[in-house]
Amino acid sequence: MPRQPRLLLARSYYHIMNRGNNRAVVFQDPEDYEYYLWLVGRFKDLHPVDIFHYCLMPNHVHLLIRTKTTPDFAEFMKKTNLAYYHYIHRKYDFVGRLWQGRFKSQPVGHDEYFIHCGKYIEQNPVRAGLVILPEEYTYSSYRHYVYGLADSLITDDWVFESLGDTPKERSAEYHSFICDSVVTDTYGKQIWGTPPERYNEAQKVLKVLKRAEDRRRSQSVSENPVQK
Repeated sequence: MPRQPRLLLARSYYHIMNRGNNRAVVFQDPEDYEYYLWLVGRFKDLHPVDIFHYCLMPNHVHLLIRTKTTPDFAEFMKKTNLAYYHYIHRKYDFVGRLWQGRFKSQPVGHDEYFIHCGKYIEQNPVRAGLVILPEEYTYSSYRHYVYGLADSLITDDWVFESLGDTPKERSAEYHSFICDSVVTDTYGKQIWGTPPERYNEAQKVLKVLKRAEDRRRSQSVSENPVQK
């Protein structure tokens, strides 16, 4: 059966995950992580996208993003992943498939859930036993939020801006809050977020699909007019 086309909407929020083929390691040493992040910055400038949170794990990548235009984001992911494949091929004489098919894109609601999802992503290294504390892990956005470290890849989470009156207050609050259970409760759903935002996002998707179907039908009628 042919693969269904991906629906990525402009100016919408997504949790993006890309995994190594057969869960194989894609980052073998610090240089690999750093090169991938450099590619993200390079192609983010060419094909604008907002990145709010990220975490690179040994065998997969998490990004929490907002698209600007659908073609730009598709090109951003395509070029980043292809350029990294060529890098791995040159460095390790790698042959075969690096990534496990196309990346996963999960719609995310635009409300207080969003920052919880971001922190949950940044806690992946702790859950995997790679570090004791998330701030010990170099290849995520966590230290940007808790220490205020400059990170040119990041557009600050808008909920983070409401956590306090000063950068120090916001960082302390971000460090201390615990991810709401809504994050794990919604991992099995098609759209992530609180119930109102899941509904809003679902309605938006349905409207886009309906417009596309209406255009398809209109085009079909114009190409095949009824003969009288």
